[in-house]
Amino acid sequence: MAASTVVKHLYDGTITLEDGAANSLTVPFSVGDFSLDGVMESQRDVQAYQTRGTLNSVRLSARNFPSLSFSAQLADVSDATDGTVIDFCNKQGSFSGNSSTLSDSDVYAIKITLSIDYDGGGGEAAHTIVCDDVHVTQAIAEGEPDTISISGTCYAVPTFT
Repeated sequence: MAASTVVKHLYDGTITLEDGAANSLTVPFSVGDFSLDGVMESQRDVQAYQTRGTLNSVRLSARNFPSLSFSAQLADVSDATDGTVIDFCNKQGSFSGNSSTLSDSDVYAIKITLSIDYDGGGGEAAHTIVCDDVHVTQAIAEGEPDTISISGTCYAVPTFT
């Protein structure tokens, strides 16, 4: 199938959080600002070696870890029985039994998937950007509306379909 010529936009996206044991939460009220930064071929930094101003070699070096962010309108903070984004990210409340996607680590990490689903009648397949082993932090802001912003570091190579 040929590459799509339809430009995707925020109305096509859905963000899903998953833990290491099949618990998941579709982020409610996401505002459509998902961002993934630092993605590169091989996910390794490039190091240029030179002497006296002469380039001798360019090599792949240390592993690079992409960062991601997105935000949502805040409807609920924490709940013992119904899932919230904050509870999922902090492994608390109704998600206190979640497990990390990182094995052999004391860091709680999750999988974050952006699904881009557009079908304008042409049978176009959905696309995904999957970031696994993501350690997240949250920022909450009061306003009209209140918001939660999620930022994270992806410790696995992102996959694109």
